[in-house]
Amino acid sequence: MIRFAKVARLFLMLAAVLALGCPAGENAGSGDAADMVLLNGKIVTVDDSDTEVQAVAIKGDKIVALGTDAEIKSRVGSDTKVIDLEGKLAIPGFIEGHGHFMGIGNAKMILDLTKPKNWDEIVALVADAAKKAKPGEWITGRGWHQDKWDKKPEPSYEGLPIHDALSKASPENPVILTHASGHGSVVNAKAMELAGINSSTANPSGGEILKDKEGRPTGFMRETAQGLVSRANKGPSTDEEREARARQQADLAAKEILSKGITTFHDAGTGFGTVDFYKKLVDEKKMPLRLWVMIRASNEDLEKNLSDYRMIGYGENRLTVRAIKLSIDGALGSRGAWLLEPYSDEPKLSGLNLVPIESVKKTAELAAKNDYQLGVHAIGDRANREVLDIFEESLKANSDKKDLRWRIEHAQHLHPDDIPRFGKLGVIASMQGVHCTSDAPWVPDRLGDKRSKEGAYVWQKLMKSGALVTNGTDAPVEDVSPIASYYSTVSRKLKDGSVFYPDQRLSRMEALRSYTINVAKSGFEEKSKGSLEVGKLADIVVLSKDILTIEEDEIPETDVALTIVGGKVEYERGE
Repeated sequence: MIRFAKVARLFLMLAAVLALGCPAGENAGSGDAADMVLLNGKIVTVDDSDTEVQAVAIKGDKIVALGTDAEIKSRVGSDTKVIDLEGKLAIPGFIEGHGHFMGIGNAKMILDLTKPKNWDEIVALVADAAKKAKPGEWITGRGWHQDKWDKKPEPSYEGLPIHDALSKASPENPVILTHASGHGSVVNAKAMELAGINSSTANPSGGEILKDKEGRPTGFMRETAQGLVSRANKGPSTDEEREARARQQADLAAKEILSKGITTFHDAGTGFGTVDFYKKLVDEKKMPLRLWVMIRASNEDLEKNLSDYRMIGYGENRLTVRAIKLSIDGALGSRGAWLLEPYSDEPKLSGLNLVPIESVKKTAELAAKNDYQLGVHAIGDRANREVLDIFEESLKANSDKKDLRWRIEHAQHLHPDDIPRFGKLGVIASMQGVHCTSDAPWVPDRLGDKRSKEGAYVWQKLMKSGALVTNGTDAPVEDVSPIASYYSTVSRKLKDGSVFYPDQRLSRMEALRSYTINVAKSGFEEKSKGSLEVGKLADIVVLSKDILTIEEDEIPETDVALTIVGGKVEYERGE
């Protein structure tokens, strides 16, 4: 474990300078002295040559030198913080390529449904929460996935639980339990009552109130139908209460993210009001990591506000807003992903189109006009094809703009004919390695073996097309841990030891690049981060194990020892 309490820091500094035979403070002039140096490590820079060095010097928030211990010790002055890496691996700070910042904090404030092994255990959790809840208080949770349970729920419809037991467990408190994907929820009778949902309620555009053969709502709300219930939950009643809750969410999210070695976080879809909140935190010096934000709003609101909200590196590079996010389809797990052919396990379903094509085209027009990137959530092969068609049309209409770097978020299931189009059009595949191994046990059920092999999570095929492939977790859909997603990316190994189409695995360095420099490039930030080079931001993570060389199955045992953002230690293991 790396420590640098006051006494330890003094000892390390003295040891460093004595090794050169110089009195403390004489080996570096006041102008050359670094604020921090990292010594005695394996530092993989992820530059164009994948250079490895022993040590790095930091001044202010930037890297000023890299080299051998002897070379970097010359930068040690009387006030330099010296950290002995003890041979550990140091790499550029991980960049989360697609997650939901406030969602991570919120997930820590509601029922955690990732651990229950079946529906019965979830109902028991809700029953316990209902006993403690105030009258009428909403009970919320997230993280369940029916395909990961050890037994099927009874009763069920389309393999999804029916609300009866949930309603019995909490008759007076409304309940909404969100699917791990975020693309569906089970609610109880009280929640449906408050939302005015009954057998005659029509489906909203882009959503479905799942009903049984007799036309009764089962309690499952697919895609936009969730909004019918969530809008009935008014939440905190005053601005002060809402801000206090938001601050708690942001604090919990930041601590979790930094503990996982992430220094920049691509926040995949938030409103203008939340950007105002982020800006306030940055101004107060209460944002300990860097946020790269995608705006999610109606075309009307985008047209009004885009020009005022675009910002690059605001507040010492803590906040960037330069992208728009929308979702054209749902998720594979909830059968909302939009497919060219029906689901293999539910032939009557082909997924859902959440945003009309003409509306997406209008968003693309606004993005190009205002110099924003466009990131479109597309999981099914039909969704990906439609987005590629829209991107291609927009690129032709804006032929004077050569480097838009538009993105498809997830790009999970592709038709073979569309894979080469990513490279040809310069479209970034913003993917999540951990989704592959998390979903793999049931993907062939949804798609069949042929479609799964040809187009599911085809990282190598996309890279060979010339596309930039990035990594992330889509947290809180998955744990925000880059180590877990990195392991999935290089192994594609499932819990039973089988490997999901191994030809699509990435090498260790390919996977590291997908989590550092590639994500930086996906946000036009490769000149300031993503690799450890002189002049770049001093965003560094130190790991307990060398994930580039250890046995593959040891990778998940790796811990984050230090997370450094802009030359400041923001997380130390054991604190």
